[in-house]
Amino acid sequence: MISEPEMTGDFAPTDSREVMDGFGSEPAGGSGKHRPWLWALGGAVMATALWAGAFFLYGLGDRRPDLHGYRLDKNPCPSLRLKSLGAAIGPREKADTGPRFLNHAALDQARCFISLRPTGAVDQPGKGWSINYGVGVTVSLHKESDPGAEFEALRQVTDTGIDPEAKLETVPNLGERAYLLTGDDGSSELRVREGGAVFSLNLYVFTQYMGDGPDEQPDGEPEVPKASAYHSAMISDMRDLMATLNH
Repeated sequence: MISEPEMTGDFAPTDSREVMDGFGSEPAGGSGKHRPWLWALGGAVMATALWAGAFFLYGLGDRRPDLHGYRLDKNPCPSLRLKSLGAAIGPREKADTGPRFLNHAALDQARCFISLRPTGAVDQPGKGWSINYGVGVTVSLHKESDPGAEFEALRQVTDTGIDPEAKLETVPNLGERAYLLTGDDGSSELRVREGGAVFSLNLYVFTQYMGDGPDEQPDGEPEVPKASAYHSAMISDMRDLMATLNH
C-alpha cells in the first residue's frame, strides 16, 4: 500500500506580499486590499479544466490495463510443455482441452487440464492403489478492467472455497505480484499477475483405487506426496509459459 509521504521539518510562513507582488495589487487610488479568493477561484477553475481534459482523454477509472505484450492467439493447451514438472514427476499425457478457450473484447482466457504419468506407471494398471498427478493451467488476459484488486482479494480462496488456513508464500521476481497458495488438501497453486495478465498453475496429487467392484473395501492407502515438494518446478514451468505467450 502506498502511504502519504511523511512531511518533516518546519515551514516558515510565506510573505503574501512576495507571492502577490505585481499580480494582485489594486490600481493606484484603490483601497490597496488584496483579494486572495480571486486567486483561489482562478486556481480552482484551472484545476477543473485540467481534470476535465484528463477525464475526456482517459475516463475515470476506465483506463485499459497493460498486457505487457501477452497474447492468446490460439489455444495454448495442446502445445503446453511443463518440462520441469515432467522431469520431476513424469511425462504429460494428452491434455483435456475441450471448449475452454475464450476470445472476447473484454477477456481472452484459456484453461487446460493435463495429467502427468508418474515414472514407472504402466498403461493398464492392475488392482490396487495408484498415485495420480494433475496440472491445471489458466491464462486470463483482462483487456478492459484491471484485475489487481480481485487478484489480491482472492489470496485465501482455493478451488475448494475460502481457506483462511491456506499457506501463502510470496514469490519474488515473477511478474508484478506472485504467490504460492497451499491448501489443506495438499494441493498447490502458483498465481502471477502482470498488468492485465493473470496466470495460474495448480498441481493436484491424489490417490485412486482400482478394484473389482464398488463394494470392495480397499485398505493400505498410500501416503500422498505433498505438492509443495514441486514448487521449484512449478515456478520454472510458469516462467516458461509466460515467455511463450509474450510476443
